[in-house]
Amino acid sequence: MSLRIATFNLENLDDGAGLEPTLADRIQIMRPQLERIAADILCLQEINSQGPEGFRTMSALDQLLSGTAYAGFDRQTTLTTSGQFYDERNIVTLSRFPVVSTRNIRHSDSPRPSYQMATANPPDDAANPVVWERPLLYTQIDIGPGLTLHLINLHLKSKLASSIPGQKIDSFMWRTVSAWAEGSFISSMKRLGQALQARLLIDEIFETHGLGSLIAMAGDFNAQVDEVPLKAVCGPVEETGNPAHAARMMVPCENNIPDSTRYSLFHLGKGQMLDHIIVSRPLLRYLRGAEIHNEALPDESGAFRQDTKFPESDHAPVVAEFDLD
Repeated sequence: MSLRIATFNLENLDDGAGLEPTLADRIQIMRPQLERIAADILCLQEINSQGPEGFRTMSALDQLLSGTAYAGFDRQTTLTTSGQFYDERNIVTLSRFPVVSTRNIRHSDSPRPSYQMATANPPDDAANPVVWERPLLYTQIDIGPGLTLHLINLHLKSKLASSIPGQKIDSFMWRTVSAWAEGSFISSMKRLGQALQARLLIDEIFETHGLGSLIAMAGDFNAQVDEVPLKAVCGPVEETGNPAHAARMMVPCENNIPDSTRYSLFHLGKGQMLDHIIVSRPLLRYLRGAEIHNEALPDESGAFRQDTKFPESDHAPVVAEFDLD
């Protein structure tokens, strides 16, 4: 049996008056992308919700999926502590197979560092816990007789500098270089904190369900494979120095794609691999290949310079195909 797992950051999918490009413009480009992916399990990031507070829906996503096979898939999402959709950047998992269980892993569910800002104005008078916005979405999926897939859909903190009180002139302009540097440092703490939380969850799965567990972690990591967040998730033996951990190692599926085409985002004319599907060794044995649909990927840095957006996402879909037979 073939199993296709895909991840795709849809870049603030939304529907509202005055939005340019319109949702209809975006659907015209992105629905064929989704159909080409032909995923059995699809991990999506940056899905905004619509409607009044307390009654918000995912009508933009509903419209995008309408008429596709995904419209009938089991849908799981991140939720606030009150059980509502987040206004922005929800994480969504769509599955052709039945979902056995779903869990939101929040920043408060594991230890967090505390930090006192150095450049805040007025001055920061105490250290406060570092908080990240998006939970991890963990689902257990029944993919066949005796086979359970442990799927983690995630979106790590971007490299955009976190805000510092009193240090922003507008959304993108900083008062001092030092404040921007501190904001970047805080963002890196958030990104690595989420990666640590993901690694803790992987080890929890191994401890609870055994080292033969089929684990896949998919999403926008905002980090490349040689950066610390990816290494924290993967746990390479050459970093831990302990061969006893080899069975717990996670492996990026894109490793079998040539370097020249291994990128999921363009920035200033340079390809970066920020979106990944990372799997446990027991699942890796079924891997038959990976794809990155980046043939028409725009350079996102041009969009940010002009404060305009393209109809398509600035991320490319990433697909991994497995042969469970």
